[in-house]
Amino acid sequence: MRFLADESCDFIIVRALRAAGHDVAAVAEIAPRSVDADVIDLAAKEGRVLLTEDKDFGTLVFASGVKTSGVILLRFPLSARQIVADDIVRLVGERGEQLLGRFVTIQPGRVRLGKVEGEGDRK
Repeated sequence: MRFLADESCDFIIVRALRAAGHDVAAVAEIAPRSVDADVIDLAAKEGRVLLTEDKDFGTLVFASGVKTSGVILLRFPLSARQIVADDIVRLVGERGEQLLGRFVTIQPGRVRLGKVEGEGDRK
């Protein structure tokens, strides 16, 4: 799968997904200090699922209706940081294509797959 990791995304996740064979671009490497609207636009233009820890992307997607290829919002407290990379790699391995076009929230022991308003089912 193709991902774009926002600057808020822990780089351990980028390395773990790359090691698992996924195409992961990192904002910190290609466009540091980009504003959120530019980040989500870049992800959509390149057909990448956005990885972020920034809840503001929920506002962009749901309230502003910004087009997206999908967003994965990571909600891991400091006490659970050691499992975040394994959980993301497992989620992608198990759900893969189901993540496209969805707003996914992942927390320790919990995954919510939401449908983005106005998006049809993707095949």
